[in-house]
Amino acid sequence: MQTIDLPALLDAVLAFAQTAKAYFGLPWTYYQILIIGGCYLAGWLVSRRVEPWLDDWARTIKGKPGLLRLLIAVMRRTNWIFFLLFLAGARLVTLELTWPSRTYLMALALALGSAWLAISVSSRIIQNRTIARLVAFAIFVYVALGILELRTETADFLDQLALQLGDLRISVLFVLRTVIITAGFLWVANLLGNFFESRISQVEDLSPSFRVLAGKVVKIGLIIVAGMMALSSTGIDLTALTVFSGAVGVGLGFGLQKVVSNFISGVIILMDRSIKPGDTIALGETFGWIRELRARFVSVITRDGREYLIPNEDFITQQVVNWSFSDKLVRLDVDFGVSYDSDPHEVTRLAISAATSVDRVLSTRPPVCWMTQFGASSLDFKLRFWISDPQAGLTNVRGKVLIALWDIFKENGVNIPFPHREIIMRSPVEVVSRDAPEAD
Repeated sequence: MQTIDLPALLDAVLAFAQTAKAYFGLPWTYYQILIIGGCYLAGWLVSRRVEPWLDDWARTIKGKPGLLRLLIAVMRRTNWIFFLLFLAGARLVTLELTWPSRTYLMALALALGSAWLAISVSSRIIQNRTIARLVAFAIFVYVALGILELRTETADFLDQLALQLGDLRISVLFVLRTVIITAGFLWVANLLGNFFESRISQVEDLSPSFRVLAGKVVKIGLIIVAGMMALSSTGIDLTALTVFSGAVGVGLGFGLQKVVSNFISGVIILMDRSIKPGDTIALGETFGWIRELRARFVSVITRDGREYLIPNEDFITQQVVNWSFSDKLVRLDVDFGVSYDSDPHEVTRLAISAATSVDRVLSTRPPVCWMTQFGASSLDFKLRFWISDPQAGLTNVRGKVLIALWDIFKENGVNIPFPHREIIMRSPVEVVSRDAPEAD
C-alpha cells in the first residue's frame, strides 16, 4: 500500500480552514446566506402555486411518453427553477449596488444549483430511478469539484490510495475511473443493441426466429466490444488477463453450467427455427403461445393469462407439441353417443351441420362424422373438424360444438342416452312407513 503524504494533506486542510474562517468573519457572507435562503423560500412558495397548474396541463398530453417523462422531471423541480431565477436576479442587483467579491457565495450557489438541476433532469433518460440518482450524484460531485477548483487535489488524494500488485498499481482513482468508463461503454452498447434489435425485429423479409437471433447476436457483440474498449481505454493490458480469464472461465463453466446450457439451447432453437414467437405449443401440462424468446428462457402465455418462463433446455430435451410449426391448421375430435332408436345417417348429417355453424370451424376443410361402434347403451360417433387459430383456445371451441350438437339434437328429437339403474328384488320386502301408527 502506497503511503499518503499526510503532512501535505494536513497543510492543505489547514489552509482551507483558515480561508473559510476568514471568509465567514465578513458580514457580507451572512448577508449572502440570508439572500440565498430567502430566494429558496420564495421559489418554494411560488412553485406551490404553479405546480398544480402545470400538472393539469401535462395531463392533457397524450401519445408522447418521452416528452411527458421529461416534463414531469422538470415540473417536480419547479422550486429549484424559481430559486435559481430569483437568486440570479438578486445577484445582478447586488452586483450593481456593491463589490463583486460580495457575491461570491451567491455565484457559487447559483453554479452548483444550476449544475444539479441540469444533471437531475437529464438523468431521467435512465429508467431505473436508483441508477439515475446514483449517476446524477456522481456527475454532480465531479462538476462541483470543478466549480470549487478542488478536482486536481481530490484526484491526487485518490491516486495516493493505491495497492501495488507486481507491475500493476491499483488505486482508488483507477478503480473509480474503470467503473465509470466501463459502465458508460456498456450503457451506450445496451442502448445501441436495443435500437438495432428493434430495427431488425421490424424487417418483414426475415423469419421471426432469425430476427430474434440476429438481434441477440448484435446486442451481445456490442456489449463484448464495449467491454474490451472500456478495459483498453483504462490502460489495462488485455493479454495480462489471459491466464486469469481462463481460470475464471473454468470456474464459471462449472458453476453456471445450467445457465450456459440454456444459452446454447436458445441459440440452437433460434437456428433450427423449431419454435418462434406466436407459435402455439404444449410442453408437459403447459399449453399456450410463445410471446418472446430470450437468451435463457422462453416466455409462454397460457389461456388463463399466466406467463410461464420455461428454460430453453426443456425445449431441447423434452417432447414439445408445436401446433403451428408447419401451419396453424389443427384437427379436433368430439366424441358423443345417441340412443339406439336414432337414425345414424340423420345423426351424421345433423352433427356436421352443428359443427359448421360454429364460426371458428373451417369450411375449407369440412367437418366429418363417423360412427365408431355399437356401444353398450348408445350408438357412438366421432365428429372431426378443423380450426386455424389454436392460440385462441381449444376447450372453448369444443364447448361451442357440443352446445351446437345439443341444440340441433333437441330440435330434431334425437335423444342422448344416460345411464339407468333397475333394482330387482328376488324375495318379498316389507315396506313400512315411518309415519304409520305402531300395531298394538
